[in-house]
Amino acid sequence: MSTSINTHDGVTVFLTSATEADVHADGGVVGIQAADGNELRDRVVAFVQERAQRLGIEATASLIDDSSHWTLTVEADGRVTEVPTGLLPDETEHSRPTPTAPIPLMLPAAGVGSTSVSVSAPVPAPVSASDASPSPVAAPTTIPAPSSPSAPVAASAPAAAPSRAAAPSHSPAAPVSAPAAEAPAPAPAPAPAAAAAAAAAAADLRPHRPTVDDLLSSRPRVRPLKATTGWQGRVRRMSGGLISPKPSATEQTKHEQTNRVQKRLDGPRTIVVLNPKGGAHKTTSTLLLAATFGRLRGGSTLAWDNNETRGTLGWRAQHTPHHRTAVDLLTDLDRFENPSVASLSQLDDYVRTQVDARFDVLASDEDAAATSTIDDAAFDRLHRTLSRYYRLLIVDTGNNMRASNWVAAVAAADQLVIVSTVREDTAASAAWLLDGLAEKGFGDKVDRAVTILTSPSERPDRELEQRLTDHFGALTAAVTTIPYDAALVDGGTIDFDALSSETHDAWLKAAAVVADQL
Repeated sequence: MSTSINTHDGVTVFLTSATEADVHADGGVVGIQAADGNELRDRVVAFVQERAQRLGIEATASLIDDSSHWTLTVEADGRVTEVPTGLLPDETEHSRPTPTAPIPLMLPAAGVGSTSVSVSAPVPAPVSASDASPSPVAAPTTIPAPSSPSAPVAASAPAAAPSRAAAPSHSPAAPVSAPAAEAPAPAPAPAPAAAAAAAAAAADLRPHRPTVDDLLSSRPRVRPLKATTGWQGRVRRMSGGLISPKPSATEQTKHEQTNRVQKRLDGPRTIVVLNPKGGAHKTTSTLLLAATFGRLRGGSTLAWDNNETRGTLGWRAQHTPHHRTAVDLLTDLDRFENPSVASLSQLDDYVRTQVDARFDVLASDEDAAATSTIDDAAFDRLHRTLSRYYRLLIVDTGNNMRASNWVAAVAAADQLVIVSTVREDTAASAAWLLDGLAEKGFGDKVDRAVTILTSPSERPDRELEQRLTDHFGALTAAVTTIPYDAALVDGGTIDFDALSSETHDAWLKAAAVVADQL
């Protein structure tokens, strides 16, 4: 059964539970919630007190507990008085509050230093000659407000009433009253700061109006994964979703790896693919990493051939209507150095869009008669500008570790990827590379590097593969392997859709391992 506080000036408070109340005032309803009953009482009193001060009137409320009926009065100056006014109809005489059982009142912050609380206890009424039974009446006792807003105020003992007629002899239990204490002077009006605090407390009681942010934040953070492959996916499709088995372990692993590839980046990232030996699968690895990131991250990925003279990245990429290269872009770079007057679409005249795989390719110089080269200064200019248009730059490098643009790429790298086939010669070249990088002061980047080992044949040398995994695993952050795929053997344009599912899965894993280090 709910308890109500009914104010006689148009405010009704329904205490729906020990910690909740609905306040009906001025044609509206305000919900009040609190941690416990004391705090709820504080908030209700603060609401009535602020309203009385705002309207400049006295607010009187009827507080009905389970076994008693109290009147709460808040005067315009902020003073709060509580007195018992009667019993509920179904109340027994034994449940009536006694003079020594005070009703605690938790004062709100607004009443500190300026509010007094009057708690009334029943005392005997005068006995006339025609009435032999005493009739209790309430005489309020004023108790100063505490210095702390959270301290409860209670009447430790009732004040004595003025001298009354003695009780008849047949009623010995009737108390004998003593002279009442002199009433204190009225408390001063609350200070402006106290009134402001009371207003703020009442403002906290206003109901929250849900916003669009509340709606969006209520969406589930992680949607349950539904099976799409294997027998689990077939059952789900055939039943129209009525039967939805848990995805297989393989599908769950792919989903987890995809999430790692799609991780949020707080700025552009540069991944540099390295091995000073030709035929180590640098170009193939650059294209397949770019394709994996591009497909899963929605584009904004660039595969860039940073060979100081001629590389083969442009030849292995899908064909486009133009044959411009990094040298042509460098010539016209001024127009792209200010993103406010240029756009990514204008770069289409210089990069080669791989539509199916959703990434772009910037080829190195393909003019056999050219004598120009890309040096470190040219690389830095290109890198600074391209970083404004792409989130991921995956850089293929040449074979000359001493070339200035090669060193500049390593210096600019956020992540190094060391690639090697599972062969003694290419692996030794990669190991020599790591030794040289450490000596050049790039030891921290070597520690965070990822090693990718690709199988050169259908029958890989498992013993050699394990030796290489152990060696590079001790030097770099992670090692991952890629299976042999016949679709890559001819050295021509890479058809990403022609690759086996095992190859796609292996490059997904490799991209996830690289993304972990970004």
